[in-house]
Amino acid sequence: MQNSTVKYGIVGAGNIASVHADALSEAQNSTFTAIYDQNLERGKAFSAKYGVKYCSSFDSLLSNCNIDVVSIATPSGVHADIAIPAAKAGKHVLCEKPLEITLEKAESIIQACRQNNVLLSTIYQLRFSPDIQKIKQGLSTGLFGKIIQISAQIKWYRSREYYNSAKWRGSWRMAGGGALMTQGIHDLDLLLFLNGEPDEVFAFSNNLTHSEINVEDNAIVAVRWKNGSLGTIEASTSCNPPFPRRLEINGERGSVIAEDNKIIRWSLAKEVSEKISVFENKCSKRDGHCAQIENLSWAILNNEPVEISGEEGLHSLHFIHGIYESAASGKVFKFK
Repeated sequence: MQNSTVKYGIVGAGNIASVHADALSEAQNSTFTAIYDQNLERGKAFSAKYGVKYCSSFDSLLSNCNIDVVSIATPSGVHADIAIPAAKAGKHVLCEKPLEITLEKAESIIQACRQNNVLLSTIYQLRFSPDIQKIKQGLSTGLFGKIIQISAQIKWYRSREYYNSAKWRGSWRMAGGGALMTQGIHDLDLLLFLNGEPDEVFAFSNNLTHSEINVEDNAIVAVRWKNGSLGTIEASTSCNPPFPRRLEINGERGSVIAEDNKIIRWSLAKEVSEKISVFENKCSKRDGHCAQIENLSWAILNNEPVEISGEEGLHSLHFIHGIYESAASGKVFKFK
């Protein structure tokens, strides 16, 4: 690219679009240029709030609004409908999680971006959190020794009003699932990022408190990982009041616990702690969406791969579909 600023256009003007827009206002080498939403009133209000152009159609966003990247902030079940035309128009793609709700649609997005030589990045912003990066570095250097257990808890609360305000959230057809797919998938991605691929899972899921939706609001998963470690995943949108998200890793020479991406306990065996002080954090000073946007812009400007690709987004989708298959069948699901 001839200039040093990557121009972003956002599709969708709902709640998550504001997160994208706010992150773009802080991200280096990146600028928010245009917005499209099929709801004219909502789209124009969003454009006025952020001082960007409102594009009257998706085709106009692609052809007339002078953007380099399409940032997808729509219901999950229409991501492919936006990403594939964007790729064919030569636009790079930043897509909110999940990449899509089916493996087939997710793979079609990856293929379209590959065929049209554009970058694709799936939003998993928790990976950029400084303390998560510190844990990753510790694991990569064997600081905790052999990993014995690794588990995640997402015990949140979502009200009836939350689901009724956007009907797609409680729908298999548009959301692809409930507490696991919509809320817990970030934590599943972190488990993959930190501990590698799962070997097999056994899961229970149910709808316990939200009769207004037809997806699960609670799930319990037992996991055996390919590295031999064991773990659990607990996901809920019924816990009122909610608890912080929790990640716990236990190794033969040390353990770490994080809540809401912040390390609250870091314990090492004496022979390890005497040798190790504090790891240098190599990630951006910014975290979350801002850091991921900066990474994508840097990759575009320097013709480099992105840190979180479409293929990375596919891994978490394979994981969660395996969990759903186990819960539906009442049997262990073995990953290939």
